Order: sequence, then structure tokens, then C-alpha cells
Amino acid sequence: MSKNLVLILNCGSSSLKFAILDPATGDEKLSGLAENFHLADARIKWKLNGEKGAADLGAGAAHSEALNYIVSNILSAELKDSIGAIGHRIVHGGEKYTSSIVITPEVIEGIKEAAAFAPLHNPAHLIGIEEAFKAFPELKEKNVAVFDTAFHQTMPEQAYLYALPYSLYKEHGVRRYGFHGTSHYYVSREAAKVLGIPAEKANIITCHLGNGASVAAIRNGECIDTSMGFTPLEGLVMGTRSGDLDPAIIFFMHNTLGMSVKEIEETLVKKSGLLGLTEVTSDCRFAEDNYNDKPEAKRAMDGFCYRLAKYIGSYMAILGDDRLDAIVFTGGIGENAGPVRELTLNYLKLFGIKVDSEKNTAARFGKSGEITAADSAFRAFVIPTNEELVIAQDTARLAL
Repeated sequence: MSKNLVLILNCGSSSLKFAILDPATGDEKLSGLAENFHLADARIKWKLNGEKGAADLGAGAAHSEALNYIVSNILSAELKDSIGAIGHRIVHGGEKYTSSIVITPEVIEGIKEAAAFAPLHNPAHLIGIEEAFKAFPELKEKNVAVFDTAFHQTMPEQAYLYALPYSLYKEHGVRRYGFHGTSHYYVSREAAKVLGIPAEKANIITCHLGNGASVAAIRNGECIDTSMGFTPLEGLVMGTRSGDLDPAIIFFMHNTLGMSVKEIEETLVKKSGLLGLTEVTSDCRFAEDNYNDKPEAKRAMDGFCYRLAKYIGSYMAILGDDRLDAIVFTGGIGENAGPVRELTLNYLKLFGIKVDSEKNTAARFGKSGEITAADSAFRAFVIPTNEELVIAQDTARLAL
């Protein structure tokens, strides 16, 4: 039997997203999510060849139990035998990894070293790798690490350095790394196809908008700047993350309000963003649906779009004398929230950008398309992302 399929694992500290794809065609055989690890209601849900299923994993279950359930209860013998390689999404590769790589003991050590920059994510990825080795021992040498940070490693020094003592960078790696790289890579390549230009000549601003959100400036197919930084906290207004703020606010919260470092971190990462501005929810749909009726919805939506427009405008500036081929929206919000796209682009009328409201409304729920008017100075598109396909293709290229 041909081992032409790739198993994709995306391990979080309390969850495991998984999928099986044919990297040649993009066909998805299986997708699913195991969640609530270490809790009483740990569970798993999946879609196999279009059919949905769900089950309890048992109290306290985690990555090992989830992967064992997938292998023992979901995969048929035929499907399991068709898996030829395993691709792992790894959030942080530091400066060491600028592209995907077959996992070796040395790579595992590298992922451990980068765990200092992603303490919630990289340790979970390492658990996923270890469990994959156990569940599929015959594929141990066909596991591939695909890094979220890799695409952004082409940023020039002036983009990735903070104005801090240079020794913090040289000795401790304190710099801007960027995230969502797999998504920015994918939609920029898809946009180049739509535009009919080579990917290596495309100048595109990509906006990955979801609970986590980031923008990337891409010149000649390479990232030259991105909004997330040392961690995914920098940049845009997000679901629960603050994005950019005056660092002195942290001193104020600690010195004047008496908040501990842990409380401040909890506030900035889990209680801010759309949740902080609405004081109701982190779900963008609340802001979208209640924009004209509830002031908390309006201030959240306006703040989200205003910050996004500032980043897009600044990235148009750093492209310099080069042209801008397209602005691309992707991610859960980017693909579905037409009002967010229209409000954002309306801030950029000075650049001659004009939204076609009818096209913008039509481009949602998985539908791609151009959303700007025929006489717009610059073109904008909605392109659904497919990070799993990128992981599958990279894994196949290196291990199948």
C-alpha cells in the first residue's frame, strides 16, 4: 500500500489538533480536536471522510490518551497504513530554524532551547513528538518540524531588533520573531497565483485575523516585517491579548495598583483585546453584530480596525519604491467579518483604496475573492488560509 498521506499534529498545553491530508491533492481524510486535557471532561471530536464523531477521553486524559484513541478507535487499518510521515506544527524555532526540518535528537534540543521564548507551546510540542514516536515507531525518522517563526526569519535587522541594550539580543535572543508564519506564507503564495505573478516577485501585505492576529509585509516573496514580536502579545488588538501598549503601563500596574507580575501577565494575555474593550466577550461576532447598538461593541470594533489600518498603512510605507500587489485578509475574522475589512480599508482612503461592498459581503464562509472596486488604487482579497496543507507539503517534501 502506498504511504502517501501525512498526519499533522498541533499540540497545545491542553489540546491536540490533528489531521490527515494527501499533500499532492490537498484532500483531507481526517480532522479533529482533543481538548480539556488534565480535566474531568477531557474529550475528542473528529470528522473522518465527512462523518463526524465525538467521545470522552476520561478524566485527566492528555496527549498520550488522545493519540492512542486516534490510532486505536478512529483510524482504520488501511488509513493508518497509508500514513507515510508526520508533520508537527512548532510555534517557536528561534533564530536557529529558518525552514522546516526532519526531527532528529539535535532538533529536539533546539526546540527545547527555544522553549524559553514559548513556554506554553514548545514543551507541549515536544510531548507531541514523543507521543508520535511511541504511536508510530515505524515513522520515527519521518517526523518533520514546521516552525511558525520560520517565514519571518528573512526580516532585516532594523525590523527585528528592539531599541534595547544590544547585549540582550546577543546574549539572550531578545528580538522580534513573528508568528503565524505558515499562514502568511500560504496566503501570499495563493495571492501570487491569483495575480498571475511569480511568488518570488510578489509584494503583499497579509492580515491573519483571528483570536490571535498579525500582519506581515512581504517583498519579493519574503517577509520584511510582521506585527507580532518576541512573543505573540505584540501588535494588533486580538481576542484577549492587548497588542501594542506603552511598557510603562506595566510599571503603573505593578507600582501604583499593586498588581503582581503574574496578575499583569494574566491581564495582558487573557483579559485584554476585544474582551477587555467589550468587557463581555472576546468573540468578534459580538462586536460585529452589535456595532450600531452597543457602545462596548463599537469601541471594540473601532479599536480593532484602527490598529489594523495603522499597521497596513505603515507596511505600505516600508515597501518603499516597490509596488504593492495586494492586501490579503485571512483567518477566522479576516475570512468572515466583512464589516471589519470594510472599516479597516476605509481608514486607508488616502491611499486611494476603495471597497466594493457587494463583493466584500459575498467573500465569506470559505469563499475567496477580490473585495476592492475596479477603480481602487490597490487591490484587496479574501483568501482562506490552509496551514495544514503547508505542513503536509513541507513534510512530504522532506520525508516522503
